[in-house]
Amino acid sequence: QVDLVESGGGSVQAGGSLTLSCVFSGYDTSAYAYNLGWFRQAPGKEREGVAGMDDDGNTVYADFAKGRFTISRDNAKNTLYLQMHNLKPEDTALYYCAAQSFILRQLWLTGSAYRSWGQGTQVTVSS
Repeated sequence: QVDLVESGGGSVQAGGSLTLSCVFSGYDTSAYAYNLGWFRQAPGKEREGVAGMDDDGNTVYADFAKGRFTISRDNAKNTLYLQMHNLKPEDTALYYCAAQSFILRQLWLTGSAYRSWGQGTQVTVSS
């Protein structure tokens, strides 16, 4: 079980930027390979994958995130990041980070493939 704590959410105007952070603990990053991902859920909508990455730095993005969001990780700080630029009102959601040991690449944006989840951080974008 990996513990995950998100932070960095907030309220911004459309066109603004935010960087989310997720501190992970509970596993040795030098001994185990874990996939990490960002997901979001807006009120009344299903959870959707935003971005995912593996230990080698390979990444995958949802179409809506390409060109605007960047996922990165710093294993030395046990932190996963999501840089978000040119935010839109439709990006308003509760953002979660998730972790799971080895996931097939085609499942990196599939929430059910992950076992460990943070509590979420709220992002609100106003027009």
